[in-house]
Amino acid sequence: MSTIDITHVSKAYSQLQALDDVSMTIEEGEVFGLIGPDGSGKTSLFRIIATLLLPDKGSVTVDGHNTREGMRAIRKIIGYMPGKFSLYEDLTVEENLHFFATLFGTTIEDGYDSIKAIYSQIEPFKDRRAGALSGGMKQKLALSCALVHQPKVLLLDEPTTGVDPVSRKELWDMLGMLKARGITIIAATPYIDEIRRCERVAYLDKGQLRGIGTAEEILTEYKSVFNPDHLSTVEHTEEKEPVIEVQHLVKTFGTFHAVNDISFSVQRGEIFGFLGANGAGKTTAMRILTGLSQPTAGKGRVLGFDVSKQYEDIKSHIGYMSQRFSLYEDMTVAENLRLFGGIYGMSRNEIKKKTELVLNELGMEQQRDSLVKSLPLGWKQKLAFSTAIFHEPGIVFLDEPTGGVDAATRRQFWQHIYKAAERGITVFVTTHYMDEAEYCDRISIMVDGKISAIGTPDELKHKYQQSDMNGVFTLLARNSTRNE
Repeated sequence: MSTIDITHVSKAYSQLQALDDVSMTIEEGEVFGLIGPDGSGKTSLFRIIATLLLPDKGSVTVDGHNTREGMRAIRKIIGYMPGKFSLYEDLTVEENLHFFATLFGTTIEDGYDSIKAIYSQIEPFKDRRAGALSGGMKQKLALSCALVHQPKVLLLDEPTTGVDPVSRKELWDMLGMLKARGITIIAATPYIDEIRRCERVAYLDKGQLRGIGTAEEILTEYKSVFNPDHLSTVEHTEEKEPVIEVQHLVKTFGTFHAVNDISFSVQRGEIFGFLGANGAGKTTAMRILTGLSQPTAGKGRVLGFDVSKQYEDIKSHIGYMSQRFSLYEDMTVAENLRLFGGIYGMSRNEIKKKTELVLNELGMEQQRDSLVKSLPLGWKQKLAFSTAIFHEPGIVFLDEPTGGVDAATRRQFWQHIYKAAERGITVFVTTHYMDEAEYCDRISIMVDGKISAIGTPDELKHKYQQSDMNGVFTLLARNSTRNE
């Protein structure tokens, strides 16, 4: 018996065709996956199902109610968890849950049995503001908010993007529990292990339905998109000269030791992976290394500059790329390059020459005068990386630069990382994709503010007797004793 029927649905935004004649049926109690690259139409389809958008053409029915006439009835039986968690960060855990319960005309008490298994894990922190929660805790709170009114259908739009592998597995274990209660679950995800936990998946690309079937059927048919061959290890320059030196570094907030006595070094030209579960302390450590925060104790030098005293010098000698890509969407490609060149103190002549070189390397000469917001995600990503290393810094820091990006695009991005390393640029990267950890020369894994392991991927897999880095990470992260 079908719960959701999508029939010839189309949706356009001005000149952009977000959905183009999409039809599919989702069965009652099914765990159904929506997969595809950024901009493929997944979020638009979620919003239409949730009655937040109306299709231009076609129809959608949810539990027998049409989204045009049955909006009120559908909203009573739908739980929706968008990619940004939809939490109010200045409200406490309990205040967020109370707010969402009120929206649906219920109370925490009335809906408690339906969320007890999930909410009980964060209930001890009910007076903590949502903005102070780790990624895993935000995930559980957002899921509780989506379930408090006991919906029949749960919509999850990439709920685990930016969340560590252990927390991701916990969420999908929870979804298995919800399926056992008969809830129909539709989830979008870029992670292969999560795709495989869906009973069926629909592959969307450029607004069109390319295929629908079991996870293995779609992953096999479209292997080049979702599971491309791994990159071969590329030899690059690696000089035995430390560009990052950290000795007994500590950062405390009150009595809490976010970074608790860590020591390590990174060599010039090395690709160094800095891994850790949400809340392990890696973001705090990275903020110190990039000059954005100063340590409470210990010593650290980045490109020879003291992290405690010369943090402004550090900022001007490194490159940085965040998960947001750090580009100005309403500026053209060339304008972004000129802006960042100016910020880094390059002369007009240097900027002009380097702009031509970068555009040629990226194959983006024809897009020179295109607004960044008009570019495909993969091109934005390559451009953002190029702006981060435009001034040829000694080190580039990449903070989860590929979060939520499909496998084929991530692979292309790592080819650019390899090229930068070949030129002697040190790459310091955080990621929650364990296949990307395999591409690093060395890896450190933080647990509870400390570095629990450091070495090459092969050394760590051998030491902990695991077949892949996902196994190593999960083994170490589960030893955490730190309270959230």
